[in-house]
Amino acid sequence: MLRVILIDSAHEILVNELQSMGFACDFFEGTRRSEIEKIIGNYEGAIIRSKVVFDRQMIDKAHKLKFIARVGAGMESIDVDYAAKKSIVCLNSPEGNRDAVAEHALGMLLSLMNHLNQADRQIRQGLWLREENRGMEIKGKTVAIIGYGNMGRAFAQRLSGFEASMIAYDKYKKKYSDSFVKETDMETIFREAHILSLHVPLTEETYYMVDYEFLSRFRNPIILINTSRGHVVKTADLVTCLKNKKVIAAALDVLEYEPHSFETLDAKNLPDDFAYLQKSDNVLLTPHVAGWTTESKIKLAQVLADKIRTLNLTS
Repeated sequence: MLRVILIDSAHEILVNELQSMGFACDFFEGTRRSEIEKIIGNYEGAIIRSKVVFDRQMIDKAHKLKFIARVGAGMESIDVDYAAKKSIVCLNSPEGNRDAVAEHALGMLLSLMNHLNQADRQIRQGLWLREENRGMEIKGKTVAIIGYGNMGRAFAQRLSGFEASMIAYDKYKKKYSDSFVKETDMETIFREAHILSLHVPLTEETYYMVDYEFLSRFRNPIILINTSRGHVVKTADLVTCLKNKKVIAAALDVLEYEPHSFETLDAKNLPDDFAYLQKSDNVLLTPHVAGWTTESKIKLAQVLADKIRTLNLTS
């Protein structure tokens, strides 16, 4: 019987599906990396989220491994190229939480543009400020999406009824214009965008992609949405651009200060830039939960199970 190690949390549907395929499942949630290294060689499959990095060292010890399955979208915790050289299939499940991410991003955008969080806070303090909370409409704005994969397209679909001009750039795709967006280049985005939403993986190319130079190239003051990875945006430069009004508002579900596991954030020991974000009414922060819904937890598990089944390892 082939064995699978589950190193992080996953919905019971995934476990049930794996067992129905003939896999034996062992659970090692919260186990230290050093302990996993000692036993990983006993397994043909690994289910992970983000707590443990599958780098060369870990992969070299996993001499029986046939697949690594990531419950989620981001693959930065896996050395995918090295795994491929070892004939290990790497799977992820962005189809499972794309709807959650898209709805969360839209919700953050609507809240920022209409001052919903700020107004609610003021009302609870006994303040009735109407002109100070005059909002903006999405209609007529140009919304730019960088990264037009599962998340980017789902976000565009959610915005399709708002009568905005929708453009997208994806360095690794061609001819992806559809009923939601028009394919474009970065120069057009810098020239036309009013709202920018990031849907890119974290790679060497995208690490601090959004820095001062990048933000300074926009002709219009923009609203920035980041539901991808924290290190895509250089926070210090974002704060500078919030202060000089190049960025008029920011919705951030992710921050560069998160540890690799995304589980905690030590807010007491963070730089002044984070304190600025905390105090800013034109900044909306959530704790890396854009993809976390009751429904997405189930869908993430089912998508992975379906992909593992197509490998036919137990047949």
